[in-house]
Amino acid sequence: MPDSLETSARMIVERLQASGFAAFWVGGCVRDFLLGREPKDFDIATDAKPAQVEQLFPKTIPVGKKFGVVIVVEQEQQFQVATFRAEAEYRDGRRPEKVSFANAEADALRRDFTVNGLFYDPLTGKAHDWVGGETDLRAGIIRTIGEPADRFGEDHLRMLRAVRFAARLNFKIEPQTFAAIQKLAPKIRMISAERIREELVKLFSPAGKDQANESGGSPAARGLVLLRESGLLAEVLPELMATIDCEQTPDFHPEGSVFNHLCLMLEKMPADADEMLPWAVLMHDIAKPVTAEHEPVTGKIHFYGHEKVGAEMAEQIMQRLRFPKKQTGAVVTCVLNHMQFKDVMVMRKATLRRLLMRETFPLELALHRLDCLGSSGNLEHYNFMVEQAKLLEQQPAIRPPLLNGNDLLALGLPHGKKIGQLLQAVREKQLADELRNPEEALAWVKEQLASHVG
Repeated sequence: MPDSLETSARMIVERLQASGFAAFWVGGCVRDFLLGREPKDFDIATDAKPAQVEQLFPKTIPVGKKFGVVIVVEQEQQFQVATFRAEAEYRDGRRPEKVSFANAEADALRRDFTVNGLFYDPLTGKAHDWVGGETDLRAGIIRTIGEPADRFGEDHLRMLRAVRFAARLNFKIEPQTFAAIQKLAPKIRMISAERIREELVKLFSPAGKDQANESGGSPAARGLVLLRESGLLAEVLPELMATIDCEQTPDFHPEGSVFNHLCLMLEKMPADADEMLPWAVLMHDIAKPVTAEHEPVTGKIHFYGHEKVGAEMAEQIMQRLRFPKKQTGAVVTCVLNHMQFKDVMVMRKATLRRLLMRETFPLELALHRLDCLGSSGNLEHYNFMVEQAKLLEQQPAIRPPLLNGNDLLALGLPHGKKIGQLLQAVREKQLADELRNPEEALAWVKEQLASHVG
């Protein structure tokens, strides 16, 4: 029984070939396999028609039969099996108007980049290269198959994909390919927000173990710089362009501009970070350019209220990119509250514990750590919060409130604001360790009611 993606993908090729069809692994899985990386999925290309694929495999999903694409399900794993095809007449910068079945070489020539145009037979161990992909793979180059303007004209999203591949693989983009991206960058606006978001999420995502150990540097940081240099940043995240020339007071930010600060933070991002951490990084100082105030005498630069303005901007940006509400809310909360961490050493115990018990606290803490590493490098407040979080874990009784509305109604209180005010006061005293159990809380409430009546 197959116990891995690779084993299942090999079995699919074996069954197709045993039935007289040509079949290969294709695309990104071949690229990653030849680079010694573990492919996240396997795509198969074959000269078998969709109906023939469906006859060979008991469980299939006809996701794109008119384009020759069928999903084969093996061991509860899904594999895209596509008939060799050629494409023509792209009119909307995304989809071909004409698709015709073809041979393997023609199928390779329709693909985006040479390193993604390799075909591999896992049964013989032989790679088939009709596009020069092996040479570019060894040289670390992202190059379009054929004329760059033609490839990017077929699907404008390929410009973002070029940046993503270069950043994630630590490759260089071939000069003609890069020049075409710079020229055609405004066309990315024709692509749907959802597709742009998907590419950006992949671009900025934490490196993962396979990439974190290679060649140094952060794929996310490289990606941000490449977006800027390619002209795509101005099109997909224009608000970040203003951070490039937004200087900060050197005493607090020796790294210089806000853009430099963001790059350094992404550079320090852990490989196992939350998927929303890079977005919290990108958004946390998004409003500094619009809130900057310069002191003429001292030269100091202030950004009063940038966290509140930034939260509003972050929400607008993430809604524009069609992020799910929960992810948007988490990032907005991080942006709104990130300045609180400078005061944690002097916070009242109740205020500090409310911060620690926020659902987004782990993400906020990770953001604060990167904020420090991307500027002064002082982790005093971070270490303090880690210790406080450990102490809170040892006191689980603090998390649930001591009383609820029914408890106060049982005392004869009528429905109204008074109940909410008392519950809030009890919660405050609980978090300050002034009330430790429901009995103490009820006694305190009764005292308050009695004194009020008196």
